[in-house]
Amino acid sequence: MNQTRSFLLIAWLVVAFLLFQQWQSPATVATPNGETTPVTSPVNPTGALPGLPSLPNASTATPTLLATTPAVDAQTVEIQTDVFRLTIDLKGVSIIRAELLTYPVTKAVGSPNIALLNNKPEDFFIAQSGWLTKSGQSAPTHEALFQTVDGKNTFVLAEGQDQLSVPFVWTDEATGVQLIKTLVFKRGLFDIKQTQEIRNPGTEPWTGFAYQQLQRIAPPPPPKHAGLTNPDSFSFIGSAWYSNEDKFEKVKFADYLDNGVLQSPNKSVTGGWFGMLQHHFVTVWIPNKTDTQTYSLATTGNPSNPVYVVRGVSNETVVAAGSTYAREDQLWLGPKAQKHMNAIHPALDLSVDYGIFSFLSQPLFWLLSKLYDLLGNWGWAIIAIVVILKALLFPLSAKQYQSMAKMRAIQPRIEALKERYGDDRQKFAMAQMDLYKKEKINPAAGCLPMLIPIPIFPALYWVLVESVELRQA
Repeated sequence: MNQTRSFLLIAWLVVAFLLFQQWQSPATVATPNGETTPVTSPVNPTGALPGLPSLPNASTATPTLLATTPAVDAQTVEIQTDVFRLTIDLKGVSIIRAELLTYPVTKAVGSPNIALLNNKPEDFFIAQSGWLTKSGQSAPTHEALFQTVDGKNTFVLAEGQDQLSVPFVWTDEATGVQLIKTLVFKRGLFDIKQTQEIRNPGTEPWTGFAYQQLQRIAPPPPPKHAGLTNPDSFSFIGSAWYSNEDKFEKVKFADYLDNGVLQSPNKSVTGGWFGMLQHHFVTVWIPNKTDTQTYSLATTGNPSNPVYVVRGVSNETVVAAGSTYAREDQLWLGPKAQKHMNAIHPALDLSVDYGIFSFLSQPLFWLLSKLYDLLGNWGWAIIAIVVILKALLFPLSAKQYQSMAKMRAIQPRIEALKERYGDDRQKFAMAQMDLYKKEKINPAAGCLPMLIPIPIFPALYWVLVESVELRQA
């Protein structure tokens, strides 16, 4: 019995150590200058491709220079759907505030809604896109000024309307090159389709590199005493990306730099996605599935409280004289709703980060969802899944109980062997093993069944705290 308890204690300590490793993150190391760069890198973190000019380091993207509230004036546009209230900066058609209308901060009546994106200095988080050029041509970067087609600055998805399209236009007065960037919203959905059409009426080809990026500061840490009672204290917060070759990868904000070296992927990806994750919510760019982009990380701004950047830069696009070019990208901006995310990208549900227990948590969430569909209540679904798990594990428990019963039955005989052999431990051990063989008892049989359930219930715990479907349920 003492051996069983010791074995179980060791197993739990191993699990605790793995969890501790998962939750820990080293302190941020910052270089003296504003933008960090890797010591050796095939890609410029601000330009993302050799020979490209650096991406504009927009002062308007620096939190300390922003107004504390997004002003609705000639430089911004308001868009409201059934799930969003967005503020769009006409510089680059950047989303500088995104309020999720169906997700209040708390369950209290009158609670404000979650503001996933925000240009307030203390909550700075924005989504941007644009184009770079390397031939001296004008480029519609995230600093370029766009205009709405009809001059309006407010757009609303009306009752009975399933789709809202809001076009923005940039024109190069010197060459006549025009970019029409359109944001498309569908009722009930958190993915925003961004279509871009480049028209080149000139006599020379136009060459550009499309890019998308996210910028944010690290959120304030939760209270130190929060511990396991507050999932925000150990949920992953940082950047992540997916590629068909290396699958899901992630870097915490605190891990962007390792001894001053930027841990940037600098990899070419086709058909992937990149974004920033936090507890229950995610912001992800899904580039055109046929487009190859170079994913990279960067930091900018105040080294003591930097702005973290994740971006993708596409390969060269050439728009011949007198022709047009079109592309379509998507931005998921909302909850980690796995069912809906899978409809956008088959691997987007990996952004629901269950940590080291993902291989168990994913099927557990699937089962829990099916039980919810059947019972219509998350509480009853949780009770049902625990009953099912206990039923599935019952054969192991039965073997454990049988083994323990046999051990208890021969315990008097073992005590007798101890008295017979006294301090001769070698003879006692040999006699004990002979007794086990004679009675067909495996001492480990009572311990091994205990090990299998150990990762299952921590995996279920992660499902309960990480799945947005259970938020405030």
